[in-house]
Amino acid sequence: MLAFFGPQQWWPAKSPFEIIVGAVLTQGTSWKNVEKALANLEFAHLLNYDALLALPEKALAELIKPAGFFNVKAARLGNLLVMIAENYGGKIDALLADELGQARQALLKVRGVGEETADAILLYAAGKPIFVIDSYTHRIFSRHNMVDEETDYQTMQKTFMANIEEEASIFNEYHALIVMTAKKFCKKNKPLCPNCPLYGLNECYI
Repeated sequence: MLAFFGPQQWWPAKSPFEIIVGAVLTQGTSWKNVEKALANLEFAHLLNYDALLALPEKALAELIKPAGFFNVKAARLGNLLVMIAENYGGKIDALLADELGQARQALLKVRGVGEETADAILLYAAGKPIFVIDSYTHRIFSRHNMVDEETDYQTMQKTFMANIEEEASIFNEYHALIVMTAKKFCKKNKPLCPNCPLYGLNECYI
């Protein structure tokens, strides 16, 4: 995948805080929609912790409309910002510098933040060595008969982390390449198998 696509340099963001916000906004929508919502926040000079914390939830929901489920996501972002205030004194750097297990536990206690969102924040914003499992990862590896379709998040994550060098930069690049491969070739419907860089890797079951 790396030879085919080259380095992905993911996550495209100007700051760790933008990654944190984007990780919530991307739930259940495309990245193009997230970019529109982030652009709205940036134009309003709200892509910083203090400004977003002070913003009323309804106003936030209006700005992030392009990302879909805007009322739900505004509430989830609010929950996350409050947790950072309560646990880390409102300091993003304190969250990012926290020990991996403790930071993950704190994130998972936030209503609306699941394992994928928490791990995306930890890997991409904090640079922690934890592998993100998403629908793209599950699709590719189940189709290539490397995991069962029923494999849960934790089991799949442990499998990846036991077989890849534990380094954040490697996890980052590998996950980004998986996402690119799924978007370009291993599509949910009508996959383009013959042109895929993974074509021939085990027998593919569609």
